[in-house]
Amino acid sequence: MQNREGAFDIYDKEAPLEIVGYTSCGGCPGGNIEYTPEEMIKNGAEAIHFATGFVVGYQPCPYITEFKKFIEEKYKIPVVIGTHPIPQKYYLTHSKLKTWEDKKWGEIIKPTLTNEELRLKYD
Repeated sequence: MQNREGAFDIYDKEAPLEIVGYTSCGGCPGGNIEYTPEEMIKNGAEAIHFATGFVVGYQPCPYITEFKKFIEEKYKIPVVIGTHPIPQKYYLTHSKLKTWEDKKWGEIIKPTLTNEELRLKYD
């Protein structure tokens, strides 16, 4: 996060940035998605990032866009899909499996796709 890599590259490098909370989704079908954003907002969150693990797991989270839409609608806070860059080993595996060929996934992984050099740093 402090290096502003992956999905964190949207933030000004000179501005202070901190994590005010984190949690898991709670497992399928994502029970924590319903109430934890409220706690994060109480702690000062101005945006919520879904971990890159949502897109590199196998299979990627099938509810990711619904979770994003729900949180943004209910809590009126922006949701960013991704944190750190996708590691190269996951990129190669998902490329072979054609996991992200659907146009929907191209948009979802865009903030964390970065470039090969950066992805290799996260292997």
